[in-house]
Amino acid sequence: MVSVEQLTVEFGGRPLFDSISFLVNPKDKIALVGKNGAGKTTLLRLFAGQQQPTHGNIIKPKELTIGYLPQHLLVKDQRTVQEEVELAFGEIRVIQQHIDKLNMEIAERTDYESEEYQLLIEKVTHENERLQLFGATNMQAEIEKRLLGLGFERTDFTRQTSEFSGGWRMRIELAKILLQRPDLLLLDEPTNHLDIESIQWLENFLSTCNGAVILVSHDRAFIDAVTTRTIEISLGRIYDYKVSYSKYVELRKERREQQIRAYENQQKVIAETEDFIERFRYKATKAVQVQSRIKQLDKLERIEVDMEDTSRLSLKFPPAPHSGILPVEIEHLTKAYGDHIVLNDISLQIRRGDKVAFVGKNGEGKSTLVKCIMDEIAYSGTMKLGHQVSIGYFAQNQASLLDENKTVFQTIDDVAVGDIRTKIRDILGAFMFGGEASDKKVKVLSGGERSRLAMIRLLLEPVNLLILDEPTNHLDMTSKDVLKEAIKAFDGTVILVSHDREFLDGLADKVYEFGHQKVREHLGGIQEFLQYKRMQTLQDLERKQVIQKADKDDNQSENKLSYEARKEQSKLVRKQEKLVAEAESSIATMEESLAAMEEQFAQGDSSAEAVETYQRTKRSLEQKMYEWELLCEELENLKQSL
Repeated sequence: MVSVEQLTVEFGGRPLFDSISFLVNPKDKIALVGKNGAGKTTLLRLFAGQQQPTHGNIIKPKELTIGYLPQHLLVKDQRTVQEEVELAFGEIRVIQQHIDKLNMEIAERTDYESEEYQLLIEKVTHENERLQLFGATNMQAEIEKRLLGLGFERTDFTRQTSEFSGGWRMRIELAKILLQRPDLLLLDEPTNHLDIESIQWLENFLSTCNGAVILVSHDRAFIDAVTTRTIEISLGRIYDYKVSYSKYVELRKERREQQIRAYENQQKVIAETEDFIERFRYKATKAVQVQSRIKQLDKLERIEVDMEDTSRLSLKFPPAPHSGILPVEIEHLTKAYGDHIVLNDISLQIRRGDKVAFVGKNGEGKSTLVKCIMDEIAYSGTMKLGHQVSIGYFAQNQASLLDENKTVFQTIDDVAVGDIRTKIRDILGAFMFGGEASDKKVKVLSGGERSRLAMIRLLLEPVNLLILDEPTNHLDMTSKDVLKEAIKAFDGTVILVSHDREFLDGLADKVYEFGHQKVREHLGGIQEFLQYKRMQTLQDLERKQVIQKADKDDNQSENKLSYEARKEQSKLVRKQEKLVAEAESSIATMEESLAAMEEQFAQGDSSAEAVETYQRTKRSLEQKMYEWELLCEELENLKQSL
C-alpha cells in the first residue's frame, strides 16, 4: 500500500535515517518504537507529508487517505464540539449545499415540462444518491458513537471547544480523524490525554478497524492490545519484527546479543589489523601487505551498537522523613467552578505508607483534588495535612513549565540549594544527562527528556508525600520501568494520577475511582479494579439481554442455531482443531531439533553456522508459539458459539 524506498533524513549533516526501506500493507497494525530522539515523530510527519526527506521516497497511491494525530495541536475555538466534529464530513457538507442550491432553483421555476427542469430533477436525484453512498443518513449516529466512546457526554456536544482543556481538544481531533475512516491512521502518543475507559474503547476500535495503523506510544498494554507488527528505529536504521511488542522485546534481546558478539569480534579483528600495520609500516618487505590491510580497514563497514541500551536511568528517591499516621485527611470537601460542581461532599483518608491511584474519566476531579491538597485552589470543607508532611509534586504540565532558553545544568542549578549543589553533575548523569548533554538547551530536548529533567526536581530535597500527576506522559519504556521501581522502593506515601494500566499494575495498593462528583474507594490494585469494572459492565449487559429476551419470547426458536448452522459450526471447530494439532506438532519437532543442537554444543560443536541455525530455529519456534496461541483463542471462541 505504502512503500518507503531508501529514505534518508539529515539534520545538520547528521543522518537521522540512513537509506531505510519497508512496506506498509493494508490492515497492518504497526508499533513504531525506539529511544527518545530516534525519529519516530519525524517518520510519522514524513508519512503525513508535513516534512520532506533529504533523499529517497515514500510512494503512496493517489487515492490513499491519511489521518494524522500529532502530539501537539494548534486548535481554533470558533465552533461547538458537534460543529467541529462535523468537519470530518466535509464532502457530505459540500454535496448537501449543492442539493440545497438545486432545490431552491427548482422551487423558483414553473416550467415543469421543460428539459431544463427535468435536468435539475436528475441532478438532485444524482446528488442524493451520492449522499447515501457517503453515509449521510448515519452521520449523526457515527458522531455520537465516536464522541461517547472517547468520554464525552451528550451535554458536551453543544458546548464551545474553547471550554475544554488541551487534552479534551485532542480527543475532538481524534474523533474527527476516526470519522474520516482513513486508509492509513498515524497516531503519535494518542493515550496521553485519555482515561482508562477511553483507552479501552480506542483499543477495540483500532484492533477491528479495516485501515492500516502506525502507532507511537509508550503505553505498553495499549500497543500490545492493538499492534501485530513492531518496527524499531535505532541508529538511523530500522528493524522490522512481524510480532507484537511483548514478543519483539524477547526477539530484540537476542538480536542485541548477536550484535554485541559481532561488534566484539570486529573490534578484535580491527585491533589485530591495526597492530600489524603499526609493526610493519616501515618495513619495505611488508609494504604491499600493509597497504592491503589499510584498504581493508577503509572498506570495512563498522558495526554500531546503540549504547543507550546499556545506560540505564538510575532513580532513587531520598529516604522519607517521618510523618504523622494520616498524611492526608479530607472531610466533606466540595469544589465547584461557577455552577459546575466537580467534587461534592468528598471524605477520605490516606495513611502513611499508602500507595494510592486516582483513576476515572478526564474532568471528574482527579487533578482538581490534587490541587486542593496542594492548596493551589479554593474549596469548601476540611483538608488536613498530617504532622511534618512535606510534599514532592509533579504536575501534568511540569515539563512545559521549564525555561526553554536555559541549559539542562542551569535548570537544576537555579533550584538547588545547600549541599545538593555539589552533586548536580552526579544526579544529571544518573538521569542520562551526563557530559555534553548537560549543556543542551531545554528547547532542543524531546518530550521524554524534558519529563526526566522535571523529575530531577523531586530529588533535590527529601519528601514523605509524593504526588505524581501523569508522570509517565512522554517517558519511554525504560524510564517508566525505572520510575516504577523507584516508587515501589520509596518508603513514604504516594498519590498517583495516571491512566497507564501497566505502570499502575503492582504499584498501587488502593484505587480511588472518580465519577459523578464522588470518589469511591476500591481496596486492591489496578487489576482488581479493572476486573470489578468489567464485571459491572457484564452485569449491565446481562440485564439488557434479559429485557430483550422477555420482549421476544415468541421468537425464542429463531435465536437458536439451526441444525444446519450447528453442523457448519462443528466443521469449523474440527478444522481449527486440526490447525492447532499441526501447530503443536511443528512446535514439538522444533523443540526436538533445539534439544539435539544443545547436545552438540555441550560436546564442543559451537561453530558460527551451528549457532546461527540454533538462533534461527529458536526464533521460528517463538513465532510458531505465538501463532499457536492465536489459533487456540480462535478455537475457544468457536466452541463457545456452538
